[in-house]
Amino acid sequence: MKNLFKTSIFIIIIILAACSNEEVTNYEYTFIGEGEFWKAEYIYEGTEIWGEEEGKTTYSNEDSDLFRITYKGSTEDIHSMKKLEYSYDTSGGSATSVREYDDPPNDTTFTIKGGGTGMKVKEDEIIRVNIKWDNFEEAFELTNQEK
Repeated sequence: MKNLFKTSIFIIIIILAACSNEEVTNYEYTFIGEGEFWKAEYIYEGTEIWGEEEGKTTYSNEDSDLFRITYKGSTEDIHSMKKLEYSYDTSGGSATSVREYDDPPNDTTFTIKGGGTGMKVKEDEIIRVNIKWDNFEEAFELTNQEK
């Protein structure tokens, strides 16, 4: 009897999913670029769901992103760094991180993670990166490597 109930629930779920008017699109874009001292990578993943409810078109979007910068030299090169500020800017939003150091940084890679709902990053856009460390500054662009 238990197996019959489980099988019935499974069949009902399959039927409801088949009758749904939703169109689901998953995407993942990787943007990369570099300057003289730093290189960066921006990975953007998401899902779009288009549907219809009461005769009206519906839309929802969920996404996550990972922004990573890496100093191209050694940790000894940035051993005296006291402040690091880095940011990126996309059509879907932007993010900034500021780190201050009393002790030297242990790594040459720094990240920002995010996600949520809202504007979708376009696969062909150019992402602007700005990095400031102590009295130095570098800016460059990231592009989608699949385009």
